[in-house]
Amino acid sequence: MRHLIERVLELSDEEIVPQLDPQPSGQGTDEELRALLESLQPRIRVYGVGGAGCNAVGRLDAEGLFENSFVTGYAINTDAQALLTSPLEHKVLIGRTARGRGAGGDPTKGEAAALESEMALRGITTDTQLAIIAAGMGG
Repeated sequence: MRHLIERVLELSDEEIVPQLDPQPSGQGTDEELRALLESLQPRIRVYGVGGAGCNAVGRLDAEGLFENSFVTGYAINTDAQALLTSPLEHKVLIGRTARGRGAGGDPTKGEAAALESEMALRGITTDTQLAIIAAGMGG
């Protein structure tokens, strides 16, 4: 898994950087230069979904993957207790009908929870250039 992530980090500028309006050399305020540098950083999100996915992404966190400001890990789960024990900084509890008790390994309950929380999931994927999703098969 580490080699895959290292490959993503080696992508060429053409693969990850949006085309910007050229500006004459030597011009621009500090604020504009900071904005330019920020826009050049790839925004990579690694989403752990469910117990297995959250555990996998938690392991990546333990390996130091998310020390880079442009790679962020998220834990997404219907189980509030599992989220509470996750080492990840960004956590999303999905599925109001699950009441934080989990889906019990039932993929249909997990799907229903994701559909209920569609707006929250859209919110955490906004501005993402590369999404990696880690998940188990539910049961």
